[in-house]
Amino acid sequence: MNKFYVTTSIPYVNGAPHLGHALEYVYADVLARYYKKQDDTEVLFATGSDEHGTKIEEKAKEAKLSPLDFTSKNVKLFEELLKLLNISYDRFIRTTDRDHEKRVQAIWKDLDQYIYKSKYIGMYCVGHEEFVTEVFAEENNGICPDHNRPYEKLEEENYFFSLGKLANEIKSAVENDVISILPTTRKNEILMLLSEGCEDLSISRPKEKLSWGIPVPGDTKHVIYVWFEALLNYITVLGYPDGSDFKKFWPADVQIIGKDVLRFHGLIWPGILLALNLELPKILYVHGHVNVDGKKMGKSLGNAIAPSEIVDKYGVDAYRYYFMRHIPSYSDGDFSWKRIEEVYNNELANELGNAVGRVAAMIVRYQEGAVGEIPDSNHDMHQYDLALQSCRFDKALDSVWEQVRGVNQYIDTEKPWQLAKDESEKEHLREVLAYAVSCLLEIADLLSPFMPDTSEKIENLFSQKIVVPLDNPLFPKE
Repeated sequence: MNKFYVTTSIPYVNGAPHLGHALEYVYADVLARYYKKQDDTEVLFATGSDEHGTKIEEKAKEAKLSPLDFTSKNVKLFEELLKLLNISYDRFIRTTDRDHEKRVQAIWKDLDQYIYKSKYIGMYCVGHEEFVTEVFAEENNGICPDHNRPYEKLEEENYFFSLGKLANEIKSAVENDVISILPTTRKNEILMLLSEGCEDLSISRPKEKLSWGIPVPGDTKHVIYVWFEALLNYITVLGYPDGSDFKKFWPADVQIIGKDVLRFHGLIWPGILLALNLELPKILYVHGHVNVDGKKMGKSLGNAIAPSEIVDKYGVDAYRYYFMRHIPSYSDGDFSWKRIEEVYNNELANELGNAVGRVAAMIVRYQEGAVGEIPDSNHDMHQYDLALQSCRFDKALDSVWEQVRGVNQYIDTEKPWQLAKDESEKEHLREVLAYAVSCLLEIADLLSPFMPDTSEKIENLFSQKIVVPLDNPLFPKE
């Protein structure tokens, strides 16, 4: 029995989910559904929420809630999004779960030889929950460009993780694709960071400055740095070190992250795993950002769009289709209401919906709904499989859409409506329509990871002996 373990990064729940979170959920869901279709593969899909740190503490105070009540309120928003997008996850881990906290403290002890205490002076960004170099801070005039907030100069005694000791091992693992970072441009970014020098990592904060975190084992004056303990969720959710799921599913087959957290997942996370003598994830897939009408999305620009707004207008499968095919898998992408309207009408309604609708209608009209014997479809799906295995979701759907257009072209060429006028062509008509059904059933199968509801409707329509037309088109136009 094979296994497949896929994770998303766990979003920081200091606010409501956005298009980037939704993109990551659907990517992971497509892979999970794709591998679940393979009879010899057991799949585990994990996601969750990152809930500690300064930003959470500040936002909770503003909302006049305890940090736990504040994060619990926001976690519900992410769980609702998962449901809205029809995400088939198996596990949802919260970093406030007691089991996670206990296992994080156990991992801290396991890393004892790589952890030491020292004084640290550095520039800290509360928005990113991370330290930046003095040079970087100066280049930005002492203000974080993402949060428009001055860096804070901190001088404090912290615990450190000896990341520098592991730099050569990390470099070798990245260069030799022990951990395959996709796309290659992201792999090169990590190698560039390593070439610039790999500093040890501050992994604690004084409790007097930050109380909202997991306590350092044996030192009640410190809490563990949020970015350090949050990374550990990928193994604590499996019950590291002794859980049966950990033994069965680790290493992760694909970990999906956004490019803004590449340093943590492509440099620090491999370092932690190497220090624990654990295998590295097989693939680290790094997706880009979603812009809106060519501009960076944000509340300050007034162009933030909630995923639910799009789903409410076009439906969940159209949402999933647009973001999987029309947001490039290996670079940044763009959303616009004009573009999704075009995609919905031209590709989903006119091409896929039209193919399904007219084949069903002709079977009912010319054959009283009887499909007859459906031949096997023998399309070469190597490119589709290869695309999904390399996280090229857009290319996988391109290959499916070649078949969608092929079905329509086949129908236009064979002209069943003319064959129906000639009694001598009755058998040929039956063969033409049966072949079209075969193609549509294969398309439905290929679409099932991307558009599960649509796939099921097509299969239900044609897999029975008698076709009963849909009450409504698959993608009704307004």
